[in-house]
Amino acid sequence: MSVRHALIEPSGEQTVAVEAVEVPAFAAWRERQGPDRRRWLDATGFKAERGSFSLLPGERGIDGVVLATGGEGEAGNEMWDWAGLPTALPPGAYRLAEPLPPARAAAAATGWALGAYRFDRYRTAEREPARLVWPEACNRAEVLRVADAMAMTRDLINTPASDMGPEDLAAAAADVAGRYGAVATTIVGDELLARGFPAIHAVGRASARAPRLIDLVWGEADRPKLTLVGKGVCFDTGGLDIKPSAGMKLMKKDMGGAAIVLGLARMIMDAGLPVRLRVLIPAVENSISGNAMRPLDVVPTRRGLSVEIGNTDAEGRVILADALHEAAGEAPALLIDCATLTGAARVALGPEVPALFCNDDALAEDLLAHGWAVDDPLWRLPLWPGYRRLVDGKTADLTNAPDGPFAGAILAALFLAEFAAPVASWIHIDAMAWNVTSRPGRPEGGEASALRALYALVAARFPPA
Repeated sequence: MSVRHALIEPSGEQTVAVEAVEVPAFAAWRERQGPDRRRWLDATGFKAERGSFSLLPGERGIDGVVLATGGEGEAGNEMWDWAGLPTALPPGAYRLAEPLPPARAAAAATGWALGAYRFDRYRTAEREPARLVWPEACNRAEVLRVADAMAMTRDLINTPASDMGPEDLAAAAADVAGRYGAVATTIVGDELLARGFPAIHAVGRASARAPRLIDLVWGEADRPKLTLVGKGVCFDTGGLDIKPSAGMKLMKKDMGGAAIVLGLARMIMDAGLPVRLRVLIPAVENSISGNAMRPLDVVPTRRGLSVEIGNTDAEGRVILADALHEAAGEAPALLIDCATLTGAARVALGPEVPALFCNDDALAEDLLAHGWAVDDPLWRLPLWPGYRRLVDGKTADLTNAPDGPFAGAILAALFLAEFAAPVASWIHIDAMAWNVTSRPGRPEGGEASALRALYALVAARFPPA
């Protein structure tokens, strides 16, 4: 048994059957039930809406559970129909009343596992989740791959900055590397200057916790190169352009991009996809001290371009500049970066839909399609060339914060594009990485935004042999 997933092996333990009924078929299903069940469903006012369920009474207590689901053709999002059950059902063991096709069985198990997730590092769990006997037809490895990666990503984001500084993030990357035989190295503190990563150093030098570049490599050298870059700002005060308290409160999540790429790397390595994987995470705290970078300072970058600091709170793109240029230098077949980068993306799309920027139309359409298929949607925003002039600096090559209130997410992406070039297939994800409210399987707190969509894309492009 895995307490984490609440999925269990069959045993002699008494179980309660859960019957999944597709919403359009519910009326016919109801007519096939005995009069006692029909009266119960009517008396309790049960409505067959997706994810709704009813405990069905029997002579010795609960005789079964009926769950309304999306059904065939909607396995990608049917998992959320199951996600409310682990915490809503009475504790105990449950099983599927009837076998489901493989895709639907996997959706049920994945939804159950995600619904059982709780971040309980600092408190005692309120109760054990209800447990589900593994469905017969599902691909267990794939279910666990998704559930484990999402749980790890959420845990990293949810952990407060007091326990998730740059050194802790590096330790988490080393742990992932160790599981799969990858090699993880770290460039720390002033060594960043000696090794040619001045922008990462400039952002992180004000913290007592030294900035660093985490570098994970896995896979055979002759395989297609896939490089992931994640923004690892472990806490963001805003620097000297300090955030107000309301804006600073959630800034432990500003390393969400790093957490997402670590989760994606874990899935790729666990699946054994035939790629040469590299993960680059610039890990810093954006703090305030006497040596903090100042507004209108000019910061050099690994590429040789200079950056005028229009706002010290636009630091994420500055550290990503060095990491993206390092990544581009190897000419990967696919370059993906993930970052909790702009409030503008959240204003445009809200917290649940990450913004996608991409310099390859076919690649973008492919990712969007995978996102819809697994109910992990993104929305594409343009790398609008007409705005490129706004990223030019006045006393430096570029500015990290152009004047004016418009197109903030696009301008940030255009800034990054200068450092991702000349990679022909580049994806930039601007995500919130946080659920502002709780929904089944998606509790308030850290979220692995776009993780499942990205994995689906990568697995399709680089399928295992």
